[in-house]
Amino acid sequence: MAPQRRGAPKAPEGSGPAERRRPSSNKSVRAPREVPRKWLRTAIPGACAVLAGLLLWGSLRGDGGVTEVLAHRGEMLPGRFIEVPCSEDYDSHRRFEGAGLPVTEANILPRCPALCWRDSLPGGTQRNWKGCSPRKCGRGITDTVITRDEAQRIRSIAEKGLSLGGSDGGASVLDLHSGALSVGKRFVNLYRYFGDKIQTVFSEEDFQLYRDVRQRVQLTIAQAFGISVSSLYLTKPTFFSRINSTQARTAHDEYWHAHVDKVTYGSFDYTSLLYLSDYLDDFGGGRFVFMEEGANKTVEPRAGRVSFFTSGSENLHRVEKVHWGTRYAVTIAFTCNPDHGIADPVFT
Repeated sequence: MAPQRRGAPKAPEGSGPAERRRPSSNKSVRAPREVPRKWLRTAIPGACAVLAGLLLWGSLRGDGGVTEVLAHRGEMLPGRFIEVPCSEDYDSHRRFEGAGLPVTEANILPRCPALCWRDSLPGGTQRNWKGCSPRKCGRGITDTVITRDEAQRIRSIAEKGLSLGGSDGGASVLDLHSGALSVGKRFVNLYRYFGDKIQTVFSEEDFQLYRDVRQRVQLTIAQAFGISVSSLYLTKPTFFSRINSTQARTAHDEYWHAHVDKVTYGSFDYTSLLYLSDYLDDFGGGRFVFMEEGANKTVEPRAGRVSFFTSGSENLHRVEKVHWGTRYAVTIAFTCNPDHGIADPVFT
């Protein structure tokens, strides 16, 4: 049986004003229905803005939880150095205290005074540093050692070499010292694999520029850490890298894992990276991240920027995944152990 609707109670006689107020009473009934619609019209765009903000914040933080930028891509840094406590790892490492040329302004290339690592030269006086093994640990960034034009010329070396091969995955490597070149899912020795064809790909000027650049990076590291230039030896692997967003095919393509260079490459004492392309102009993602509890630090690549650091676990680091575009860089590493030193590549 359908429920019976009860009629509205009759107004008492003489309640004309109450009758006249009935229309306004109906408005008060409809008003609560209109308020939610107005609230939705305001809340939905607001919620979208908040969501967009959260997504942007998440992308800026990166997948490694970055919270502080040490070097923005738009900055032009003459020299920035951040000292960090050396890890206990060094207590179990062999120490090298070899002597060599003192780090003085006379031994730094003419462009290096603009770098201004003058806190490594107390009072501007000459000082003879005996040691090489890290006693002062930290990270440095400079944009004045290598020009952007030189970075472009160095990048062309990488492009020419990698045009001969390239990984099936997202990370390709070219090592002018050993000849290692990514080809598909493996590595080949480009000097043996391509033979005399190499003479038509590279030039003596390419190799001379490469040697000149790595020497300037070596001098920069020596000055920043206050060590003897001649106590540092170039070590392997020293290589060009090209990274894009292609899906990884082998373990060699998974460049984004956090690691310690001294563990991965036992010969490394000082690591440097020369960037050959620009973050957000040439690629997205791909920032360099120093991993720290609660507050990771990042370096945004910029063509010509040199980032360097001691290779122990005080500088645990990773590279963010590249989301679009192509990222070029050169890894140049140095050791204090002459037994692990390598010669510069020679164009033959």
